[in-house]
Amino acid sequence: MSFFSMFGTSFKEFRNVRTVLITGLFIAVSMVLEMFSINLALFKINFAFLAIAVIGMLFGPSVGLIAGMLCDIVGFIAKPDGGFYPAYVLVAGLQGLIYGICLYRRMDPQLRIFKQQNSMVTLCIRAVIARLLDVVIINLLLNTALNLHYGFIPAEAYGTAVIARTAKNVLELGADIPLLMIILPAALAAFKRMGTIRTARS
Repeated sequence: MSFFSMFGTSFKEFRNVRTVLITGLFIAVSMVLEMFSINLALFKINFAFLAIAVIGMLFGPSVGLIAGMLCDIVGFIAKPDGGFYPAYVLVAGLQGLIYGICLYRRMDPQLRIFKQQNSMVTLCIRAVIARLLDVVIINLLLNTALNLHYGFIPAEAYGTAVIARTAKNVLELGADIPLLMIILPAALAAFKRMGTIRTARS
């Protein structure tokens, strides 16, 4: 499965009703995790990304993109907080896209970077890469830039915000990565037993 064909394969996942139901379930889980987030002066701590990571792993970048955008839209509808900014919806979709690209169909022989017996190591490495890309591209670059653009961060506090967000994300990685390494293999094993995931053909 090539990089570009992965998007088409992922989009076809929508044909399966179970895909829609499971995606909706994890969007709801994301909303619950979002409710328990901690809002600080310059940033917010939450683990809602875990649900998006599972969606991306199970159903790919196309489903992950749409699920990420829906999470942001549904979250705003459930808890309106300020204005509605479409740019943040697109960024949320990009988060799902990242996890889908890094984690989808990782059991394919063409996508393995280790031997069969170490295939879980492959998932863990891909999970670390996905989380690092999420942190750098989404949290540090795009969200910080959007917060500055919309006036949520004063221009004179931009440098402070970048430093604070960088320190926060570095510290959070100590919890984020172990959680991903626990939750992703567990979710993959559970859904394989349910017959949700079909082994991809090379």
